[in-house]
Amino acid sequence: MNVLVWLAVILLVLMIWVGGKSGARSFVSLFFNFGVVFFTMFFMLDANANPILITFIACIVIGCISLFYINEVNSKTVLAFIATMITISLLLFFIVLVSQNLMIQGFGEEEEEAIAGLSLYIGVDFVKIGASVIIMSTIGAIMDVAISIATTMHEVFKHTPGLSKKELFKSGVSIGRDILGTDTNTLFFAFFGGYLALLIWFKDLHYSIGDIVNSKIFSSEMILILCAGLGIALVIPIASWINAYYLVRAREKLNRVQKEER
Repeated sequence: MNVLVWLAVILLVLMIWVGGKSGARSFVSLFFNFGVVFFTMFFMLDANANPILITFIACIVIGCISLFYINEVNSKTVLAFIATMITISLLLFFIVLVSQNLMIQGFGEEEEEAIAGLSLYIGVDFVKIGASVIIMSTIGAIMDVAISIATTMHEVFKHTPGLSKKELFKSGVSIGRDILGTDTNTLFFAFFGGYLALLIWFKDLHYSIGDIVNSKIFSSEMILILCAGLGIALVIPIASWINAYYLVRAREKLNRVQKEER
């Protein structure tokens, strides 16, 4: 427990030292987001509740905390929030469809020993729960890409205000290409790092490559990584178009006001 507290204190000091007030807000937001995830799990246990709807509401709250609370409400965070929500909405339909077709819900054979003796009829839809887990795992990466593109495009527009909508869109996509590879690999190593013990367990169970690939646990992790990659790839053009549209409209509005004042 002491080690946990010390680690949290070191993290807080480092975040304040590097990020100032924004770093302190980022640290506090971790607890807010933890609270959102906790209450989301609590509401999902209700058999009459729709896990997908609860997840979408949770994503909206997490987006508000991570974008508006940390970086304050401005045009960059608002545009990043809109791009994130559009991407999450598109991804939700896709993930539910994939989860239903691949039948990855529930528990794997490897977990039978741990849950033996427990009732599996708890009255919740495991297909939707599985889709919710994937969405909740990807929202952080999607928001990260959305705010990165919004911030960079605003800076590009600030230094070259004469760019057209098409040129701004291309600029955003070009920025996104640089982020795409690193973010996808970050997710890959984060998920596989967390499940390294599982791979060692598979080795102890003398699983063949075919057994590993076809196991429910491994498949669900692979789908999680692929869907997260899809979300990152989708948010790049969406965020680029929204930012390009907004910046050009704002410039046209400013020019029109200036003409009227003359």
